[in-house]
Amino acid sequence: MKIVVIGGSGLIGAKVVARLVAQGHDVVAASPKTGVNALTGEGLDTALAGAQVVVDVANSPSFADDAVLHFFETSGRNLAAAEKAAGVAHHVALSVVGTDKLAQSGYFRGKIAQEALIRGAGIPYTIVRSTQFLEFLGAIVQSAGDSDTLRITPALIQPIASDDVADAVADAALAAPVNGIVEIAGPERFQMSDLVQRYLKATGAAKIAVADPAARYFGAELEEGTLVPEGEARLGHISFSDWMHR
Repeated sequence: MKIVVIGGSGLIGAKVVARLVAQGHDVVAASPKTGVNALTGEGLDTALAGAQVVVDVANSPSFADDAVLHFFETSGRNLAAAEKAAGVAHHVALSVVGTDKLAQSGYFRGKIAQEALIRGAGIPYTIVRSTQFLEFLGAIVQSAGDSDTLRITPALIQPIASDDVADAVADAALAAPVNGIVEIAGPERFQMSDLVQRYLKATGAAKIAVADPAARYFGAELEEGTLVPEGEARLGHISFSDWMHR
């Protein structure tokens, strides 16, 4: 089966490509590096010719509010048009658990728009909503500022390793479309402030994290359960300790 992975050279995309190739599929790792750009449309028609499945794990190169919205809306429309022309039977997209609760954040407004375009495109689809990647902990620390004391929300977080994300996305690509959302998460729940403190200690950073219920997460206010699945979710196997050890 021919599968095109948009964002196929990124953190998740490269792992998804490797898993699908190992199972014997004809996989195109599509990204600007390989001459395929979903934002401009460059190379899309050629890459998608004969494809049965498209997996979109691409992310905006800029997190500025307008740029993120432009990226997800424009690339989403370009992909839908190219997929219809190619007769693609299944669109798989990676999104974020809690996206619809995070409209205060410009980034998540972009993800909300992306999901809406997928639902309205008329192509069978599966949206895989993931909790935050363990690899994203450094970015959470950076977003909290330069102070030696970082004010972090105590909202719950259930981080997942990128290897577990790639396993779930690859499996979704080979399964029938659900025409809805499936959620994936890590095996452990923490208060974000506690997890950040553990991460700081493990990495030897000269900072401390303190819980602040008023602290925002990339511009959004969080309730306790905003970032964790509300119901049934596929759980990864790699714990925080195992990930740090690796």
